[in-house]
Amino acid sequence: MAVMEGFLLQAPAPVTLLGAVLVLLAFYLLSPSPDSAREPPGPRPLPLLGNLLLLDLKNLHASLCELSEKHGSVFTVHFGPKKVVVLAGYKTVKQALVDYAEEFGERDVSPLSHDIVQGHGIVFANGDSWREMRRFALSTLRDFGMGEPFNTTQPVNYAVSNIISSIVYGSRFEYTDPVFQKMVDRSNENIRLLGSAEIQLFNLFPRLGRCLGQWLGNRALLLKNSYSNIEEMKGLVKRLQESLNPQQCRCFVDCFLIRQQEEAGQKGSHFHQNNLIMTVGNLFAAGTDTTATTLRWGLLLMAKYPHIQDRVQEEMSRVIGDRQPRTEDRRSLPYTNAVIHEIQRLANISPLSLPHVTSSDITFQGFLIKKGTTVIPLLASVMQDESEWKNPYSFNPDHFLDEEGHFIKRDAFLPFSAGRRACLGESLARMELFLFFTSLLQRFRFSVPPGVSETELDLTPIVGATLSPSPHRLCAISRA
Repeated sequence: MAVMEGFLLQAPAPVTLLGAVLVLLAFYLLSPSPDSAREPPGPRPLPLLGNLLLLDLKNLHASLCELSEKHGSVFTVHFGPKKVVVLAGYKTVKQALVDYAEEFGERDVSPLSHDIVQGHGIVFANGDSWREMRRFALSTLRDFGMGEPFNTTQPVNYAVSNIISSIVYGSRFEYTDPVFQKMVDRSNENIRLLGSAEIQLFNLFPRLGRCLGQWLGNRALLLKNSYSNIEEMKGLVKRLQESLNPQQCRCFVDCFLIRQQEEAGQKGSHFHQNNLIMTVGNLFAAGTDTTATTLRWGLLLMAKYPHIQDRVQEEMSRVIGDRQPRTEDRRSLPYTNAVIHEIQRLANISPLSLPHVTSSDITFQGFLIKKGTTVIPLLASVMQDESEWKNPYSFNPDHFLDEEGHFIKRDAFLPFSAGRRACLGESLARMELFLFFTSLLQRFRFSVPPGVSETELDLTPIVGATLSPSPHRLCAISRA
C-alpha cells in the first residue's frame, strides 16, 4: 500500500516536467539572443505566427507605416517565422539603397517566384546572371526605346503593352489579337494575384502550401497564367529565331539571340534560353502594368479634380497647340510635368517596392542587420513622408513647383525605387507617361458619367503587387 501511495504521489511529476519544458521553450523562443539586443526593434513575435496578427495582408503597406510610427525608421517585423527588416522614410530608404547599395542590393526571392523563374531573368535573380542580364537589357533598351508611335484611342493597357512589345519583338500586335490580349490580361491578373493574402501566406509557409496546393486557387491560377505566357513567348521567340539575320538587329530578342550565338560554347555564359524567356517576361509584365496603372490613376484624378485638368489643357493649348506632343515639350510644360509627377507620388503604385536581402552583415543606423535578412524599402513611407511633402495625403501638383511656377525636382520622389535595383525601364516609363498623358488630354476631356459627382469617385486602391484604381467609369469627350 505504501508503495502504491508513493507511486500515486509521484505520478504527476511527468506532467510537471512537461510544463516546465514548455515554459523554458517559450522563454527561449521569446527571449532576446545576445545579438538581438543590437538588431532593429519591433513588436514581440508569437511562436510560428510571428506578428501576422498585427498585419493586414490586404493592406500591408499601411500596417507597416503604422508600425514605423511606433518603432522608428528601421524596425523588425516577423512574417510568420520569417524575420524581416523594414526601412521607412525618405532619408532611411535612400541611405540604404544608395549609400549602402552593395549591402542592400540583393533581391529576396519568394518560394513561388523561384518556382516560376528558377533564378533566371532580371527581377527575381541575383549574382552574375542578374548583373549580365540587367546590363544587357539596359544597353539594348536604350537602342530601341525612343520614338515609338502609338494609337492613343485604344485601351490603355494594350496601348502601353504594344510599346514594350515593339521593343522586345520588333513589331506591334493588333489590339484585337486574342493571343496578345490574353498575354496582357494574364500578366495583369498575375500582378494582382501576387499581392493577395493567399499568395503571401504561401510564400511564408511554402511546405504547408504545397501540401494544400489543390485548395490554393490563386497559386494554381498564377502558375497557370505564368506557364501559358511562357509558352506564348517561346513561340514568338522561335519565329524570330527562324528569320534571324545577324546583320540586322530588329529588336531586343534579336540582340539577345545574336549575343547567344557569339558566346556559344563559352563556359558559364548567361545568354541561354531560360534567361531570354524570363528576361522578356520581366520586360513585358513590368513594361505593361506599371505604366498603364499610373495612366489609369492619372485619368481618374483628372476627372476627380477638373480644375487641375483645366490648367493642364490650358498650358498645353498655349504651348504646343494642336501638334503632336514630343518628349522635349516636357521642359516647356512645367505645370503638366508637375501633375504627372504628383500622379505618380499619390498613386504610389509600388508601396512596398520589391523586397531586398542583405549580402553581408551590416551595421546600419546603429543596428545590426545580419547577412541574408529580408529588407523591405517601404516606398509608401517615402512618397508620404510628412517631413518631405507639405500635403502628403492630398493631390497637390504644387509639390513640384516653385513660387514662380517652375518645375522642381524632389529628392524624395522615388516611384522607381533607387540604387542598383532601381527600375531599369525608368527612362522609357517617364517618356511613355508624358507622351500618353499629354496626347490623351490634348484630344479628350475626361469627366465623371452623367448623374455622378466628382466626390463620388473613389480613390481607394485595389491591392495587388501594385496598387491599381478601384473599378470605375469615365467619359472621354472629344475636344476637337
